[in-house]
Amino acid sequence: MGFREVTMVEIKEVLRRWLAGGKKAEIATSVGVDRKTVRRYIRVGEGHGLKPGQVPDEVLTDEKLARIVEALRPVVKREHGDAYEVCVGERDFIGKKLADKVRLSKVRKLLGRKGVHVPYSTLRRFAADEFDFGKPAASVPVADGEPGEMVQLDTGWMTLLEPDESGKRRRFRAWIFTPVLSRYRFVWPCFRETTEGAIEACEEAWTFYGGVFRVLIPDNTKAIVAKADPLGAKIVVAMLEYAQARGFVIDPTRVRRPKDKPRVERAVRDVRDDCFGGENLRDLDGARARALVWSADEYGMRRHTTTKRMPREHFESVEKPCLLPAPDRPYDVPKWCEPKVGPDQIAQVMKAIYSLPRYLRGQRLDARADRDLVKFYFRGKLVKTHTRQPPGGKAIDPADYPEEEFRCAQRDTAFMVRKAAEHGKSVEGFARALIETLPPWTRIRCIYALLGLVRRYGPARVDEACAMALAAEMTDIHRLERMLKLATPASKADQSPISAAARVIPLGRYLRPPAEYALPCVWEAITDQEEEDE
Repeated sequence: MGFREVTMVEIKEVLRRWLAGGKKAEIATSVGVDRKTVRRYIRVGEGHGLKPGQVPDEVLTDEKLARIVEALRPVVKREHGDAYEVCVGERDFIGKKLADKVRLSKVRKLLGRKGVHVPYSTLRRFAADEFDFGKPAASVPVADGEPGEMVQLDTGWMTLLEPDESGKRRRFRAWIFTPVLSRYRFVWPCFRETTEGAIEACEEAWTFYGGVFRVLIPDNTKAIVAKADPLGAKIVVAMLEYAQARGFVIDPTRVRRPKDKPRVERAVRDVRDDCFGGENLRDLDGARARALVWSADEYGMRRHTTTKRMPREHFESVEKPCLLPAPDRPYDVPKWCEPKVGPDQIAQVMKAIYSLPRYLRGQRLDARADRDLVKFYFRGKLVKTHTRQPPGGKAIDPADYPEEEFRCAQRDTAFMVRKAAEHGKSVEGFARALIETLPPWTRIRCIYALLGLVRRYGPARVDEACAMALAAEMTDIHRLERMLKLATPASKADQSPISAAARVIPLGRYLRPPAEYALPCVWEAITDQEEEDE
């Protein structure tokens, strides 16, 4: 047979009316309890020193009332069954195994080997009562912080857009900002979760809030966090540079720890269902316009269940005056990459190429490209700055290369002629004759060969040979080299008694006399016979 449990308030009311002189029957009727129950309450009250005529507010203190309620509690002879008492006898064994991280089901098997058989439900109840087994850890509410101090950031998938011209529907994501104190949310839809998208979302958030929060608490998205670490995460360089420019700090949460940002953890579902659910969104701009209306006019003007205030009003009155100043100009989002310098001293950044000093060949650098400049860093030191080029463009600095190699690569024939002029007028004239008669690349190679002859035979001999070649209107570099090889140097000619005319090589020096041939020459006989026939 069931019974109705009488509350402490009803017990106090019974005793208060009895002290005021009420009758037991009237008290039972007005309070709604049995007369026997009233007599039992009065008997226990008398045992604790209560008497009719006393002032209820003076004698019915909380401590005395608690003792009365404890005395009225029924005495249970046996709280647990036999199996539970068996577990009590094995308390030390069970506690030791649980301390050694043994599963409770395995502990039950070990008890069975000892001849102790208990139901698993009883064993679990005993372990929960005695060792807090399976009970969740006590949670402590996290402080909200000072006004304008922290804003939490999360991302998640939203709904689908309406079909495009090809009939396809595209799903979009959203960056969700939630101030810790006021809960005034801001939503910024996007297609991809990138560093540039995160910076764009932050810029729009600062415009929406009218200022910058001092601490941004994101999850460990790769767009913001390069390497997750609960003691010191490594932030993406572009995002870290943006935080420095705007004056806030990035404090990522731990991996798979939703309690580190509880204010925004459930916001993804709420934004997806309440903001975008059932809406006909044709493009990303329409989704962003819808998110702005929802953030300011719908969610912002709805009373929050925890703060009991409207988020928009709460933010504008408490947090907005404490924010950092809003940005006065758009942020130039930089592009960071790690190009490698090739053997030609060229590095590629954003599909454009840039020259670098010779000592950086083969090295991997850090490159930062913004709207105007491209900066290269080697081991944290700025080594080169170029003007930003469009995709496919080139930025070549002549100072990065040896002058001769650079001029040759640029097909600068005038420079090569000036180099030849340093070794004599005839050498210069021969070089000018070369560039007037040969294709572009052949001209460069021939002048290089001419300068090589100067280094090998000396400027005086080459200038003399060039003068003779120009006099004969000869511009063949191979013949000039042959002339230099066959000619005797002037220094040796002065020491030899042979005259200058003797140094000239006769044209027929390889001809042999007719007597050395095996057959006699019959040409004259044939000629005489032909004359006789005529």
